[in-house]
Amino acid sequence: MLDAVALTQDLIRRPSVTPADAGAMDIVQQTLEGLGFACRRMRFGEIENLYARYGTAQPNLCFAGHTDVVPVGDAAAWSSEAFAAAIIDGVLIGRGSVDMKSGVAAFAAASAKAIASGQVKGSLSFLITGDEEGIATHGTKMVVQALQAEGEIIDHCVVGEPSSAETFGDMIKIGRRGSINVEIVVEGVQGHVAYPHRAANPVPVLIALLHRLSEHELDTGFLGFQPSNLEVTTVDVGNQTTNVIPATARGRLNIRFNPNHTGQALADWIAQEAREALAGFQGNIVVTPSISGEAFLTEPGPFTDVVAAAVADITGKGPELSTTGGTSDARFIRALCPVVELGLVGKTMHAVDERAPVSEIHQLQAVYERLIERYFEAFKAA
Repeated sequence: MLDAVALTQDLIRRPSVTPADAGAMDIVQQTLEGLGFACRRMRFGEIENLYARYGTAQPNLCFAGHTDVVPVGDAAAWSSEAFAAAIIDGVLIGRGSVDMKSGVAAFAAASAKAIASGQVKGSLSFLITGDEEGIATHGTKMVVQALQAEGEIIDHCVVGEPSSAETFGDMIKIGRRGSINVEIVVEGVQGHVAYPHRAANPVPVLIALLHRLSEHELDTGFLGFQPSNLEVTTVDVGNQTTNVIPATARGRLNIRFNPNHTGQALADWIAQEAREALAGFQGNIVVTPSISGEAFLTEPGPFTDVVAAAVADITGKGPELSTTGGTSDARFIRALCPVVELGLVGKTMHAVDERAPVSEIHQLQAVYERLIERYFEAFKAA
């Protein structure tokens, strides 16, 4: 039987800050091959990815996760070296202990037990990437596209992101809002502040446009989702003098949106607002959108019932089904199958002294064990 905590420590000791792998994927591959999984490394660009499958029959229950982590930040502020994976007073400290090397290890340990006890009446699979914390262009997104092209069927997926809010098991994610980033560049004409008629100041135009976009109510919510929100993230002019009207002003914004919208519809709306802002202005506006994910929802039903019941079996309480939070690789996996997110408490992810109680890693493994057992009871092999 695998020790989930020891495996988590082994993974943490590989400083796999995106896009570096540092041997983390080798550890996952060797572990899964030792359990009888057929493993495929799928490298795209400089990113290591892995798809592993045990069994050939349906249904295929997949676990998706990532081995890459965010940078340490202020290393001196950590109470224990970020990649030492020290256990202090029953708490594992290290970058990736919550997000989400513990999840990978816990599902691997749960799979070992399920295989040993003959519970896998179909297939188990792992989809592991090294590009979740980065720009996510050469990770899960491309693996999903490759699997689709090959005709690989995944029936349901659990993503090991730290979904719990306050206490372990209090929340699972059944959907996420979409995300679009937009850069707006207003191009005017540089000139002397004392002779404004000879210039075209882009700053007031940008400010007015951003204000108009910010004041617009996108919606009041969607069933199971909070209202969409638009946030201006930066305004840059770069003017080093006090007597020059600048030629260019730049702004960026992000919208987290629910299923009332699509990324393209929001991009079109902003482009139209920009065209209207040009009225009477002797310049130009360039709008560059980047859609990082669409909103999605896994409707409550037999699969979410299995996941929620597994949590309740171990914790004694049913989890809240939520769509809150940021984006995850679930936004890509939804193209293959229904997907939910279930993992540890996320309070310390990306923080100094990221940490996970050892007892909660064991609880997570127990929940995954029960989930696998319930899954193959509920969804019969084809």
